[in-house]
Amino acid sequence: MPELPEVETVRLGLTKLNGWQIQDTELLLPRIFKSEIPLSQINNFKISNIQRRGKFLWFEFDQPFHLICHLGMSGRFLLNPDNPRHPRVKLILAKGQKIKTLIYDDQRTFGWLKLEPRNNSIPKSVSHIALDPFDSKFNSKAVINTMQSRKATIKYLLLNQSIMSGVGNIYADESLWMAKIHPNTPGDKLSTDQLRLLIQSVKKVMQKALAKGGTSFDALYVNINGDSGFFEISLKAYGQDGKPCSRCGSLIKAIKFGARHSHFCPKCQKK
Repeated sequence: MPELPEVETVRLGLTKLNGWQIQDTELLLPRIFKSEIPLSQINNFKISNIQRRGKFLWFEFDQPFHLICHLGMSGRFLLNPDNPRHPRVKLILAKGQKIKTLIYDDQRTFGWLKLEPRNNSIPKSVSHIALDPFDSKFNSKAVINTMQSRKATIKYLLLNQSIMSGVGNIYADESLWMAKIHPNTPGDKLSTDQLRLLIQSVKKVMQKALAKGGTSFDALYVNINGDSGFFEISLKAYGQDGKPCSRCGSLIKAIKFGARHSHFCPKCQKK
């Protein structure tokens, strides 16, 4: 699933469309559009900006509406693709005499789009999502206090988008490895210094991933030009089970975490 670095990479690519007008729309798979307002409502709207909170994206227009998108497991935006494999939404864009086609492509169809009237700067569909560490209003002290008040494991707390957004399974494992914290440690057993280091690690890991265009394990995640991210080659814990820890040489271990796995170094990340 795309996490903050992947979604931010997509957002940055989409900002090149600021100032372009929606000339026409085509909804190719109606069930992914979660709005009673027809998509054609945005015809003739001009894109003014692309915003993000956590893993959510939304288009801002010169009209009082937001077009919100969650990429789900495999959603991606492609600009002028030659042969999109799983097109779900088509937007025809115009700027002067120039025409571009923006496709929302989604193989597994867990992603969705929704059109909402703009009442606030943050869409209603996103208002329950907490700030992420890159937001200027992010309050690390409040996040630390919340985590220390919970008995849930720190891995679970990192994935809780109502506490701190943007972190998924990949970057949770990577950040915990960097901070030398076992994923099954309860939040209320961690010190303020440990949690401060963990939040710093989350930001550092995601900054590095963003610089490399995110993480791509297959062809499902690409930026709007169809290019894959290259952070996979830098992963220290996630998906590295059975391989030596780059810090101490012990073998990385994987343990069940719900329907997924947590990857960690049993020597560096003692519970």
